[in-house]
Parts: sequence; structure tokens; C-alpha cells
Amino acid sequence: ALKTLSFHGNELTGAIPTELGNLRALTSLQLYVNQFTGQIPSELGELQALKTLRIGENELTGVIPTELGNLRALTSLQLYVNQFTGQIPSELGELQALKTLSFFGNELTGVIPT
Repeated sequence: ALKTLSFHGNELTGAIPTELGNLRALTSLQLYVNQFTGQIPSELGELQALKTLRIGENELTGVIPTELGNLRALTSLQLYVNQFTGQIPSELGELQALKTLSFFGNELTGVIPT
């Protein structure tokens, strides 16, 4: 089964495919430094084995999906330099394995979850 999917540093456009949520064995998803638009698919919250999610430096918008709080194995969540708005979901405060959290360069408001 596919464990790592890395398309960083390209010029990929359009939405992040919702079908990525079907890659249940995935431990690393790296889509940073592209030109993806739209929102983070809530289906990514189905990737229970995921340890690394890097989708920084794209053109993503909307709110950060609460479903990312389901990623209990996640150690690195990097959503920097996009156009996310709204609050950081409180569910992310439940991610006990998280070691790296990078949200800089967005338009987030509210409090940091604990």
C-alpha cells in the first residue's frame, strides 16, 4: 500500500482531490509549494495512519476542517502561507502526537486550541 505521496515544488493547480482520503495506509502527504485552490477536503480526516501533512505555500482558502482532528497519529501539520480564514478548530488541540504545527501566513482569528 502507498505510504508516502509527495508532489511538492511543482505547479499543480485545481482542488486537492477528495479521493486522497481513500489512501488509508498513507503516512506522509506532501503537497506544499504548488498552486492548489479551494478548501482542504474533509476526507483527509479519514487518513488515520497519517503522520505528516504538508500543504503550505498554495492558494487554499476557507476554514481548516475539523476532521483533521481525527488524525491521531499526526506529528506534523503544516498549512503555512495559504489564505485560510476563521478559527483554528478546537479539535486540533486533541492531537497528542503533534510535534510541529505551522500556520503562519494565513488570515486566522481567535484563540490557539490547547
